[in-house]
Amino acid sequence: MPKPIAHGPLRSKALVLYQGTRTPHRSCGIALAEAFGRPSAAYQSLRRGGITGEGTCGAIVAGQLLLGELLGDPDPTGKVTPALRAAMQRYLARVHEELDRGVATTLVCNDITAPQGEFTGAARHEFCTGLVGQVAQLVDETLREHGVDVTATAITLDDGTLFDPLA
Repeated sequence: MPKPIAHGPLRSKALVLYQGTRTPHRSCGIALAEAFGRPSAAYQSLRRGGITGEGTCGAIVAGQLLLGELLGDPDPTGKVTPALRAAMQRYLARVHEELDRGVATTLVCNDITAPQGEFTGAARHEFCTGLVGQVAQLVDETLREHGVDVTATAITLDDGTLFDPLA
């Protein structure tokens, strides 16, 4: 059974970005990229498990990419850093142990979302909103374990006010 995860600022920001009630909805990967202050264009391909639903959950893959961006060797010919290797092992272990996948036994998007009903339906959206928040928290905690502290920045909401996840 997944353990409850405390709400941190990066999780809160990812939830607001994905949920789409206070600001326009983002896909799971883009919400996570934006929450962690990363360029989001490449994360578009993670929507619905690689567009088709047949790939690994886009939120989970976004978590892996974030760890790579923030702990990997910036030299394109460099080896995997020890920090990235350890962080990836820790992150994936926690995904398997803690992430709420409902009744799914795999990490494939369609397997996780199908039991939630129609993909465009409210139940699936609510489920995936929670999943995005969980991934944000897992990535944040994994990065902190490796000495990387990402600060969540404020975003402008639809009504023109600022949402400051640190407040």
